[in-house]
Amino acid sequence: MTRGAGRGGSSGAPRSVDVARLAGVSQKTVSRVFNDEPYVSAEVRRRVLEAAEELGYRLNNAARALASGRTRSIGVVTLGTALYGPASLIMGVERAVRDSGYALRVVNTVEGDPAGVAGAVDSLLDQGVDGIVISEPIDDGHDGDLSGLVDVPILVLGAPPLPAPRALAAGVGAALMARAATEHLLDLGHATVHHLAGPQRWYAARDRLEGWRAALAAHGRTVPPVVEGDWSAASGYAAGHELASDGDMTAVFAANDDMAIGLIRALAEAGRRVPDDVSVVGFDDIPVAAYVNPPLTTMRQPFDAVAQEGLKRLVHSIENPQADPLPASDPPVDLVVRASTAPPPPRMTPGRARRTVSRPSGGRHSPPLNGGTSTQN
Repeated sequence: MTRGAGRGGSSGAPRSVDVARLAGVSQKTVSRVFNDEPYVSAEVRRRVLEAAEELGYRLNNAARALASGRTRSIGVVTLGTALYGPASLIMGVERAVRDSGYALRVVNTVEGDPAGVAGAVDSLLDQGVDGIVISEPIDDGHDGDLSGLVDVPILVLGAPPLPAPRALAAGVGAALMARAATEHLLDLGHATVHHLAGPQRWYAARDRLEGWRAALAAHGRTVPPVVEGDWSAASGYAAGHELASDGDMTAVFAANDDMAIGLIRALAEAGRRVPDDVSVVGFDDIPVAAYVNPPLTTMRQPFDAVAQEGLKRLVHSIENPQADPLPASDPPVDLVVRASTAPPPPRMTPGRARRTVSRPSGGRHSPPLNGGTSTQN
């Protein structure tokens, strides 16, 4: 949807005075129509509403014309999902919005809905929000061009910035974290690292695949074929049976912890011990990751930190519309090293017996990567 320009050729958001001029009524009459006040004839009401529709004037424009100037509400567009990553991020956003003193309005999108993000944003603008957070992890190709639709600051989490005039982005460091996870395995001595990817219509899955591939390329290592799952433990289990048939495979970076846990179960059933034969790294650090067998090495995501910083920048743009946006910082790289990773097993050589490699007892550590921290839980 594109906002219409006023008769004077102005390309900004239409105002009530523009509607009044086009409808041939006073600005007070426009206000009465949009506030549903009495003593407005049906004919005048029709003219005002038609003029508003032609110009793309919204009810929230009237709300922002009140003395306060703002509704002190922030809208959130999110995919309705119980997956740990998106659900944790949206919980962090809800806390950050309320801590900032703004009201919260949420619109859930449905995967495959042609209206998608653009329809959800349209709905929030009709409710008069002062800013919008988009935590929409899937690229369904239905987002559309919001450049003419959004006249409030908009914060996009974990995805490329939208083509909107006052767009911000946060939580875009997944590629860096995935690279660090892959380099942890390479630093342990693995010749290469296989990747169990998430569904590629998800921005997060693409970023993690990109980081994995970049790490292998930087170290001049072979890039194995990618196995794609759907974020579930069941898909990781199926992928594990496929990967277990490759006798040369010694390390796997999984795009989330649930798939990593399913993968480990399948490897155990195939007689491939973790970490003695195969090392596995996950992503997210879900609560159960520390308690599976073996405890899972994983990349911890800073959901609350991303939400808090993003909301701070969004509120700054709402309350200081003429100021430059606050700068964004890179998220921390926090690799939690547990017992699912170790050096690779020794290789058999012709005419030589298999030797054993002693490993330190207790836990397995790796040095900090790319400025991140290495934590033993």
